[in-house]
Amino acid sequence: MTHASKDAADLSRRTALTGLAGGAGVLLASGCTPLGATSAQGPTPSRTGSATGSADDATPGVMTLFKDPGFNFNGLLALGAAGQGAGEVGEVLTAVNEINKAGASAQTYTATFKNLGDQLMAAPVGSKAATETTRLRALRASQYYGQALFFVLGSDDPGGEERLYKSGRSSWDTFCRLSAPPPVMADVPYGRTPLPVWFFRPDVSGEQRPTVILTNGSDGQNVDMWTYGVQAALARGWNALVYDGPGQGQLLQVDRVVFTPRWETVVTPLVDWLVARTDVDAGRIALTGLSMAGDLAPRAAAFEDRIAALVAMPGVLAPWLGFPPEIRKILTPDKAETNNIWSEQVVPELTSAEAATLKKRFEPFSVPAMLAARDGKMFTDFHTPAQLIKSLDITDVVGRIKMPTLVLDYDYEQFYPGQPRQMFDKLTSPKDYLKLTAATGAQLHCSPMAPQQHCEVVFDWLQETLPGR
Repeated sequence: MTHASKDAADLSRRTALTGLAGGAGVLLASGCTPLGATSAQGPTPSRTGSATGSADDATPGVMTLFKDPGFNFNGLLALGAAGQGAGEVGEVLTAVNEINKAGASAQTYTATFKNLGDQLMAAPVGSKAATETTRLRALRASQYYGQALFFVLGSDDPGGEERLYKSGRSSWDTFCRLSAPPPVMADVPYGRTPLPVWFFRPDVSGEQRPTVILTNGSDGQNVDMWTYGVQAALARGWNALVYDGPGQGQLLQVDRVVFTPRWETVVTPLVDWLVARTDVDAGRIALTGLSMAGDLAPRAAAFEDRIAALVAMPGVLAPWLGFPPEIRKILTPDKAETNNIWSEQVVPELTSAEAATLKKRFEPFSVPAMLAARDGKMFTDFHTPAQLIKSLDITDVVGRIKMPTLVLDYDYEQFYPGQPRQMFDKLTSPKDYLKLTAATGAQLHCSPMAPQQHCEVVFDWLQETLPGR
């Protein structure tokens, strides 16, 4: 016989949703602890310095594009990407103004950025786009479709999620096809569903080069890997491999494959594919993990010895601890009990914004949750995806990592506060810890306003750690 804990059995509207009410946008931005909240990993940094206002701003320490912190964070990502060609300052700020004028919501955000992507994928008014212009516009379009995709489940057309993903994927593939040289596009075997990969090279000389495998987080798109690694790698004479793993991109949106806690089963076939190539220096293969992949990449590196260097951006030990404690309390050992609490006590009290938040956060971990969300409904099985998220904890395997590792952290890290330093302390391999700060505008999770600084730090470290032979 099972017994509910008192905390779980007595959940109410206010206890179950503390950290969601009024903060849904922050949670939606990356599925983790809201700014100003605390987690089991410790408090959010208490700095009060701000680039444009006080710590009472929607997003402390940065410019405010939107009052809603979720829209603001994503808007900053689009704005920051302009430095890598994956956005345009004027286009992004014009879209921001349009959204605010119409009233910022998931509907206006999604529709505005989708329309911007559509415009860029059409020929310029009065002329036929040249090949290079088409290529550059396609890269920006993939950014804007990704922006729209992020909030589509809260819009008037949640069923359009897959179509919107495919629009972004088509623009990304157009950009790749028109690049010189174009990346090698292939499918790498993985279970029943192959992994799509894009292998970028500085040239087609066939020269053996160091190579970085770029791992996305739980809700990123391929264009984010361009911003956070591909362009920087090519400029330094490195190859770069972009891929969709389970729970990401094509594997989630089309093939309906959710995250796995055994990320080494994903990375190992990628390494097999790379070492079989004559233009890859098999002794200089690095692995990076952005956002939640700061958990996935270290997990893979703990079991894949052919990785020569690892970068966690930021270091993440337990993604489940990123969710507010009030949400974590819903989970009990008993599936029926958990789902009854969820369906009977929590779901009926959710606002539309809170519901959209949870739909977005849980879809990469549950196909039924994703399909329900696309149908405008809330998922009924909380227990199964919650257990999967919980199983991503790598606290006990970090000590297995042998290769040199760089752990990044950020001022005002709003999603995994405290976890990067804890990962660093647990590492027994050669290691470095670096915090990107508000002093140079590189604060917040993944430095959304400073991806160029971010890449400079990462690739300077990689080149020093894996020097040429």
